[in-house]
Amino acid sequence: MTAWLALQWEVMRIQFMKMLAYRVVYFTGVFTYAVNIGAYYFLWEAVYRHKSTLGGLDLGQMITYVAVAWISRTFYFNNVDREIADDVRTGKVAVELARPYDYLTYRLSSALGEALFRFGFFTLPGAVFAFLLFPVRLPDSVESLGFFLVSIALSFVINNAINLLTGLTAFFTLNTTGIIRAKHIAIDLLSGLVAPISLFPAVAQQWLRLLPFQSIAYVPTMIYTGALRGEALRDALIQQVFWAVLLMALARALFVYARRRMVVQGG
Repeated sequence: MTAWLALQWEVMRIQFMKMLAYRVVYFTGVFTYAVNIGAYYFLWEAVYRHKSTLGGLDLGQMITYVAVAWISRTFYFNNVDREIADDVRTGKVAVELARPYDYLTYRLSSALGEALFRFGFFTLPGAVFAFLLFPVRLPDSVESLGFFLVSIALSFVINNAINLLTGLTAFFTLNTTGIIRAKHIAIDLLSGLVAPISLFPAVAQQWLRLLPFQSIAYVPTMIYTGALRGEALRDALIQQVFWAVLLMALARALFVYARRRMVVQGG
C-alpha cells in the first residue's frame, strides 16, 4: 500500500512539475477569466435593474455565483479525455498498459497533480482578482465554506469520471474530436456554469436532475452562496456522491472492456 501511494504521489509530482513549465500561460489565463466574469457582471447588473431576484438569487448572490463558478472551473478542468485519445491515436497506450501500474489510476493521479497546480497558480490568483474587482461575497458561515469544499472535491471526481468516459471512446472510434467538443459544450451549458439551473424552464430542470452535469458547477456554487441549506443541501451532496461513485464505476467497466477489445485486436 505504501509503494502504491508513493507511486501515485510521484505521478502527481511529475504532472505538477510539467505544468510548472507553462505557469505563465495560467497567469495570463487569470486575466481571461477576469474578463469573462466582468462580462457576466455587467450583463446581470443590467438584467437585475427591474428585478430584485431571479431564480431565487439576488444580484449580490448572482455576481458571487458567476465568480465562484468560473473560478472553481479553473480547479476541476483538465484535458484527461484528450490525453487518453492521443495515447490511443499514437499507440502509446499499448506501452502504458504494459507497465506495472493501472492506467486509469495513473490518469486520475495525473489529473490530481494538475488540479493542485491549477489551484496554486490559477484558482487562488483568480479568486484574489475576482474579490478585488467585483462585489463577490464571502460564504455566510464557516459551515457553508466547509460544505462547499467537500462539494467542489466531489465535482472534481465527477468531472474527471466524465472525462475518462469521453477519452475511452477513443478505443472504439477513429476520431474523438467531435465527442470531446460536445462534452465541453454540454458541461458548460448544463452544469450551470453559463447560467444557474434555477433559471432554466421547469421541464428542463426536471430532466437535468436526472443527469450528472449540475453536480459539477451548480451544486457547489449554490452551496457557497447559501442558497442550498438543510435537507436540500444534504440531498445535493448525496446526489454528488451517487454520481461520483456511479460514473467512476462506469469508467472502470468501460476501461476493462476497452482493454480486452484492444488485446483481441492486437492478436
